Amino acid sequence: MAARKPTRKSKHPVARGRSGRPPRQRHAQAHAAHRAKAAKSGGASSSRKWSHHVMETSDAMDIEHDVFKTGSAESIAQSLKRSSTKSRRRKGTPYQSAMSMLNFYINRAGRNLPKERRATLQQAKRKLREAFGRAP
Repeated sequence: MAARKPTRKSKHPVARGRSGRPPRQRHAQAHAAHRAKAAKSGGASSSRKWSHHVMETSDAMDIEHDVFKTGSAESIAQSLKRSSTKSRRRKGTPYQSAMSMLNFYINRAGRNLPKERRATLQQAKRKLREAFGRAP
């Protein structure tokens, strides 16, 4: 009878979580649960507005209403600076919170953001850096 070779384990074993499933399966399971919840609660209307929900309920920062929709780059930057220094609902520094909120809005607007408005918001980023003394 021939001796068996010991089986070789891979160099990178799959990390398993509490559920005992690999990460890909856990993600798929969570995604399926989210889809089932959205279907139960009324369909696409709830999933379309997730970014609005994040802006309203996250611990990112308290900001003024419609700050990104109106005003000049200077007024947007000053409002974000005021809100970030005053807010207790933030995790990072005031500069990080203000800049991430501005980037979040620009990224979520995507192609729906007119070029003029995008230019104004990019200018607001520069003004925000200046307001916090981080101008290049």
